Amino acid sequence: MKNLCIIIILLVTALGCKVSLKNKLEPKASCLGDENNEVGIDNGVLHLKLDLSRGGAISYISESGSQRNIVNVHDEGRYIQQSYYAGKKLDRVKDGQNPNWSPWTWNPIQVGDSFKNRAEILACEKTGKTMYVKCIPMLWDMNNKPAEAIMEQWSTLEGNVIKVQNKLTCHRTDDVYGEAGPRSQELPAVYPISALKNLYGYFGNAPFTNDKLTNPIVENLVDGFWGRYEDDKVSEHWMAFVDDNKWGIGVYTPISSNFLAGMAGAPGYESTDSQTSYIAPLKSVKLKKIDVFEYNYWLVIGSLDEIRTEVYKINERLE
Repeated sequence: MKNLCIIIILLVTALGCKVSLKNKLEPKASCLGDENNEVGIDNGVLHLKLDLSRGGAISYISESGSQRNIVNVHDEGRYIQQSYYAGKKLDRVKDGQNPNWSPWTWNPIQVGDSFKNRAEILACEKTGKTMYVKCIPMLWDMNNKPAEAIMEQWSTLEGNVIKVQNKLTCHRTDDVYGEAGPRSQELPAVYPISALKNLYGYFGNAPFTNDKLTNPIVENLVDGFWGRYEDDKVSEHWMAFVDDNKWGIGVYTPISSNFLAGMAGAPGYESTDSQTSYIAPLKSVKLKKIDVFEYNYWLVIGSLDEIRTEVYKINERLE
């Protein structure tokens, strides 16, 4: 019996030391209450920031040591953020809906609504190279209407790659939008600066073989809508906007082979300007009133060759 007690004590002590060591190596700290309303990580390659006054969405990506943000943050519809759609389009102008966004579906958005009311942050934690945020999103078309949903986001910085895990939890009680049906989801909505003006992707039948990339003409929003790359055309599941030196940002979402991409306004502008580029990997998903949806995506910053190389590495790990 005495020997058994000693063994139990040793096991408990060892377990406690292991947990203690892990916590010491990866301290977890709340980042709520930060005076700058931002939380960030700089790993010597990239500097990544989340805006805690706007749902914890990705608001800043630059090369380390540079002050040039390649994320457009002109308004609440920009940033790099979660955005989802469900139900039928409704005219709710009498209920305070923005006439410019009517009719519209149930559309929770991470940053805030079209009236500039912002999402409420519920939690923020920073652990080593990962930042976690949790928020109550806003309905994009409505005036100061929090969505009956929770958004969570885990952002991990590794070299020139940002891995993001997104999670939406729906707890809706409304009946106004009707029965759920499948809708194209932005996974996620990505707004690079319009100075990154050249669009690339792979549209061929031999994905992940370093076959020649496609450089489509960039569709402008003034022509009617973003460019549509459908019918499972984007067979490597990524697209990128780069400058004339072929340096920029790529977006890789493994579950998406259809994309929207284009530009609003003219090329050549920066993070706070109204002009912007846009990429959204798409997937048709039916979001029920009570539902949970999760997915992962990766942002790669660098030359076009570096972007593709990193995507290939990630794809190989996932297979």
